[in-house]
Amino acid sequence: MERRSFLKAVGGATGGMALGLERLDGAADSGGEVERVAGLPRRVLGRTGQKLSVVGFPGLALIHYDQAQCTAALHSALERGVNYYDVAPAYGNGQCETKMGIGLEGLDRSSYFLACKTKKRDKAGAREELEQSLKLLKTDHFDLYQLHHLRWKDEVDQALGSDGAIQTLVEAQKEGKVKYLGFSAHTTKAALRVMQGFRFDTVMFPINFVEYLRYGYGKEVIELAQQQEVAVLSIKAMSRGGWPAGVERDRKWWYRSVEDADEVDLAMRFALSEAGVVSAIPPSFLDLLDKAIEAGKRLQPITGAEVQRLNEIAQACPSIFQKDETQAHWHHAPREPRFARSPHEGCCGPWT
Repeated sequence: MERRSFLKAVGGATGGMALGLERLDGAADSGGEVERVAGLPRRVLGRTGQKLSVVGFPGLALIHYDQAQCTAALHSALERGVNYYDVAPAYGNGQCETKMGIGLEGLDRSSYFLACKTKKRDKAGAREELEQSLKLLKTDHFDLYQLHHLRWKDEVDQALGSDGAIQTLVEAQKEGKVKYLGFSAHTTKAALRVMQGFRFDTVMFPINFVEYLRYGYGKEVIELAQQQEVAVLSIKAMSRGGWPAGVERDRKWWYRSVEDADEVDLAMRFALSEAGVVSAIPPSFLDLLDKAIEAGKRLQPITGAEVQRLNEIAQACPSIFQKDETQAHWHHAPREPRFARSPHEGCCGPWT
């Protein structure tokens, strides 16, 4: 398929916050499973035809563990049906890429789908990161390569410009170093703008019950992805929002996760029941990955009654994205960091 630098604008932003809490039992069609491996469903990744496990391996999790634990976790996940591995240079300044590369070495390269990203917005910077990532991950190609963590108009415009990172992605695809192209974004405006500027294979966006049910966050992105036949990869699927005042932080992490098996099940089913969502990335801890895999094996469409239950939970959960989402002037990044970071977040950033 020919890549186009620009698309015709795709409609205006939809207005209102009609969230469809009355959704019918069976929820939205999100592609459906095509097979199960070790009990874990796989779905077709949009136009690519690739089959991805409905749970992805969160490469950022590797920052918490030594190499032996990382290698064991990477192998165990594959044995339990996970074939989608996500990582980025920003995760521990290459530490997670290094650990993943060592851990995956020797495994059949065709048995897993490897996705990486770049936060560089210029062509030369993106090329440098791409080549370094290939080296650290001990591979000659990425199945998916993405623009990472887009939030603001100026960085979207730079990335899609004549000397922007998108030029590296397109060239790398022609060279066989990248199979498919995508992006991750943390504001609706950035996601819509980049989708209107280039036809990607995937969009990675926070799709979770707190942000969606309280604010409609993710709704417009899903709608445009459906129009463009672009596969959606859910991040923050198990988020319970920010840490409320007075709640003890049982994990040193920038947002709170669902922990109870029943809530994990509901949160994952909510994200994976949204139209076009192929796979969901759990929070960056191996025990939460384990819970997500078990929830994935029990996957079935979420019901209207269950959505209402999640909506009730969501009302007490602070947003982790609305500060950026509601910026009156979203052209430039704010001067101050959005979150007070833990030691882990300081080195790798809280971004997926």
